[in-house]
Amino acid sequence: MKATVELRNIAGTQAALGWAGSHTLVVDRPEGRAGGMGLGFNGAQLLALTIGGCFCNDLRYVAAEMNVELGRIEIGVTVELEGDPLLATSATMTVSCETMDGSDSRQVIEKAKVSCMATNSLRRGFPISVLSRD
Repeated sequence: MKATVELRNIAGTQAALGWAGSHTLVVDRPEGRAGGMGLGFNGAQLLALTIGGCFCNDLRYVAAEMNVELGRIEIGVTVELEGDPLLATSATMTVSCETMDGSDSRQVIEKAKVSCMATNSLRRGFPISVLSRD
């Protein structure tokens, strides 16, 4: 199994457009930082979205396996950054979800914690290769 995305600069800006299939998003730096115009998400925000977004999906996967229908899901993710070069040093995620039948959602959350690809991968670490196409 693989996931591949592509990114290209957006003409007339210093931002980038990223896509996978028919899904797109804009990546940029905050306005005034290294030519950034604040047109899209920065790296730390994307990392937080990866953590929270993956967990949202895993809540749904786990609920489906448990034959539990979920209603409202609310997730907040804060990524702590330190150093030079800047590194993510920790992340905190708060999760709240409701089941449609009013049952306790903590089992769904606990099972999602065990199966979440993003959080498990980040906790364990994995190699990243940077190769030049030129």
